[in-house]
Amino acid sequence: MSENADKLHYDRMMENALRGVVREALETVVATGLPGEHHFYVTFRTEYPGVEMPERLRQRHPEEMTIVLQHQFWDLKVEAERFGVTLSFDRVHERLNIPFAAITAFVDPSVQFGLQFPTGQVPAAKAPVAAAAKVEPKPAAKADAPAEEPAPPGDGSGRVVALDAFRKKN
Repeated sequence: MSENADKLHYDRMMENALRGVVREALETVVATGLPGEHHFYVTFRTEYPGVEMPERLRQRHPEEMTIVLQHQFWDLKVEAERFGVTLSFDRVHERLNIPFAAITAFVDPSVQFGLQFPTGQVPAAKAPVAAAAKVEPKPAAKADAPAEEPAPPGDGSGRVVALDAFRKKN
């Protein structure tokens, strides 16, 4: 690979483009609601710069947290670099603001679609792109459970976009 190709940072371009998929999915939900059986698991680094969440939740999830956007979420707002949502935790409504760069996984189990991103603490513009072999989100944070608990991605046969194919090989 030529020296000029290294300067283009295709791995970062791919990561930014795929984070745009998350942004667009959330923007669609803001505009039209969740269609059909669609719902999202969003896993993010709680200590990532710019994550805003109640301290009691940060203490329960000091490194990573998975939220579910399905039945009980309110006031979803999407901006260029972040999104905010209100969720119910132990019957208390709490506001979370999450930079897209803090997201480590995004899964829509209804169509077996998933994206996995680097898990380091380095801002995404500087982080290496990690491989995504299989997306199985960790159990969601204890929120007031809907009548029917969403099923996590099942047998691993879903589509997962792996960014490793675009990395420079040494």
